[in-house]
Amino acid sequence: MTDSIFLKDNQDFILFGNQHLIALLFFITFGYVLIKWAKKLTIEKQYIVGNIFAFSLSITVIIWTFLKIYTRGFDIKEDLPFHLCNFVALLLPVFTLTKKKIYFDIILFWILAGTSHSIITPDLRNGFPNFIFLKYWYVHAGLIIFVFYAAIVLNLRPNLKSVFYSFLALQLYAGILFIINKNINSNYFYTNSKPHGPTALNYLGEWPYYILTIELLLIPYFLIIYLPFYLTRKKN
Repeated sequence: MTDSIFLKDNQDFILFGNQHLIALLFFITFGYVLIKWAKKLTIEKQYIVGNIFAFSLSITVIIWTFLKIYTRGFDIKEDLPFHLCNFVALLLPVFTLTKKKIYFDIILFWILAGTSHSIITPDLRNGFPNFIFLKYWYVHAGLIIFVFYAAIVLNLRPNLKSVFYSFLALQLYAGILFIINKNINSNYFYTNSKPHGPTALNYLGEWPYYILTIELLLIPYFLIIYLPFYLTRKKN
């Protein structure tokens, strides 16, 4: 099974190469078609589709975790699903099942502020058809599609308090992971060092300066994300 082309490392991914651009185009199209189709459904069916989508993202992370363990054994420093996008994907069904808006308020800003950068400058080495490539794009692009689905189809909207709820929740999450990373010498959520590949963090200085810069930028960045929702709310 480890000889499968879906599991073998191929190091074929190139930033802004054909596979990167095709993946972006595919998921933009997929998101547009999904949202347009779901808008025609009844409210009950819209929530069912949202649940299925959320569970599919969560299950993909679980399968990816077990495949990594199967192919090379368990490494506590790398194989826990504590990077933000994996963690959000695992918790997404909690939001869709409980329908508590506070969860939407938190993950909206986490996804649009963080996950969006993960598809523009992916921390990715393997290209298609490697499962890591498939998982990376389905989960990261899927999270972005999901928040647009929740906003457009399910008609959920953040408010100004949502910005601060999301910020405080992120501080708690980062603080917990910082302690975990120090104890097991890992780098979940990149609290100890930047990703190896080219990302926006490369422009924010070395550790710990990039963390301090992000802290200063987070609330203004969240407010920029909130602005379109505020303007549409005022218009309505």
